[in-house]
Amino acid sequence: MELIANFIDIFMHLDKHLSLVIQNYGTLTYVILFLVIFCETGLVVTPFLPGDSLLFAVGTFAAIGALDVSVIFVLLTIAAVAGDTVNYWIGNFVGPKVFHKDDVRFLNKKHLERTHRFYEKYGGKTIIIARFVPIIRTFAPFVAGIGSMAYGRFLSYNIIGGILWIAVCVFAGYFFGNIPIVKQNFGIVILAIIFISIMPGVIEFLRHRYRVSKNER
Repeated sequence: MELIANFIDIFMHLDKHLSLVIQNYGTLTYVILFLVIFCETGLVVTPFLPGDSLLFAVGTFAAIGALDVSVIFVLLTIAAVAGDTVNYWIGNFVGPKVFHKDDVRFLNKKHLERTHRFYEKYGGKTIIIARFVPIIRTFAPFVAGIGSMAYGRFLSYNIIGGILWIAVCVFAGYFFGNIPIVKQNFGIVILAIIFISIMPGVIEFLRHRYRVSKNER
């Protein structure tokens, strides 16, 4: 319970925690941010790491000069693209074996199946769309690897999606994060970002439940 409470506290007060990281680690903050974004997109066992909300917070600190926005944009875009690439090849190598097992340690099968349905609906565009959907974002490249999607095609979607995701989230924080009303209600803004991010998944879930109940009648 304490671990969950600490995790929620980090999400709700990303601005304060990021400020401490910048103060304590200086330039190494760029390395830490790179690793967080790389792991959040590159490892199917870490979908819980902050993504959109962290990028928004990073943008707000870049706006006040605590971080260099150009370095942040380039570095985190590389992290996002590299993470998806690693995830794709992991899925390509171990995915087929994993997908047909009922019990897989450290891997949420429901998340995997949900992403598979998402992928079947949107096709290759899933790699771009999923960038803005938590959890789906982490599993999409893995599922693309399982499906043996042509790497050249995957890479083009990966690069486009990575650039768009980092640009939208970081520059949203850069231009709007330090507006007084946003700054004074940063926790609420972070909750709003998380809520907006999960809405596509919630809508898809409700549609699925509706279709199932309709077929059962």
